[in-house]
Amino acid sequence: MTIVVTGSSGLLGSALVRALRADGDQVLRLVRREPAGPDEAFWDPARGVLDPAVLEGVDAVVHLAGAGIGDRRWTESYKRELVDSRVNSTRTLAEALAALAGKPRVLLSGSAVGFYGDTGDRSVDESSPSGAGFLAGLVREWEAAAAPAEEAGIRVVRLRTGIVLSGRGGALAKVLPIFKLGAGAVLGSGKQYVSWISLPDWVAAIRFLLNNQEMSAMSGPVNVTAPEPVTNAEYTRAIGKALHRPTMPIATPAFALRLALGEFATEGVLAGQRVLPRRLLDAGHRFAHPALEDALAAVL
Repeated sequence: MTIVVTGSSGLLGSALVRALRADGDQVLRLVRREPAGPDEAFWDPARGVLDPAVLEGVDAVVHLAGAGIGDRRWTESYKRELVDSRVNSTRTLAEALAALAGKPRVLLSGSAVGFYGDTGDRSVDESSPSGAGFLAGLVREWEAAAAPAEEAGIRVVRLRTGIVLSGRGGALAKVLPIFKLGAGAVLGSGKQYVSWISLPDWVAAIRFLLNNQEMSAMSGPVNVTAPEPVTNAEYTRAIGKALHRPTMPIATPAFALRLALGEFATEGVLAGQRVLPRRLLDAGHRFAHPALEDALAAVL
């Protein structure tokens, strides 16, 4: 297959590109700089610039571009960037795909479990409604921006991804130095749920959605998370155990997190989602690392 990937320089995109090429697929990377070779093409999603001609004849598209949720403090300007980087890029891509004479058979478009808001200890799956808050609203806009591709007859799958575990990047890698010092601690009450997936399992799920013939009719939201979400307290203990380091006996209080992280603390750290990958499981997908301890052993 010929597969277009956006966000290919990030943690998820770079791992996916390596796996697709190892499978023998041809990958075309959309980049926001001067292309460095025939496997790259220029686009400027902020200005809505993408020549549909570069997409002619491709079989599938995986769209992963967007500013990092936890990369900076949530000022009003950065919140706007979080929304615009996702909505504008998705709309630009979807409109270019809709204009093609020979359309790809599928668009896998990035999304997030933030769609569900704070679920407390209630389990949710793809049939559950959206929650409240900034992140839930962002995801609703993000998913809606793919509508032009859907209306043009392209099968669109919205990848509601949880925290992807890797020792080389993402949320886990950011806290590893703290845990290695023995200073890892439960955040807030520790009761908030973490919906996670190992990086190898995330890549495997995307390949499953691209290649499995049974997926030909699947569209709409797909939760890309492991089947066993855990609480923050369990997550903290598991990281310490994987690193053979103690964790702090007292939790980091919520007020301190809010003081340090602002609004992101409330929605991105102290809130949680207990998300189940119902559609992947029902389709017969098998996870290599369904349990957190196995996943941490694999990625660390």
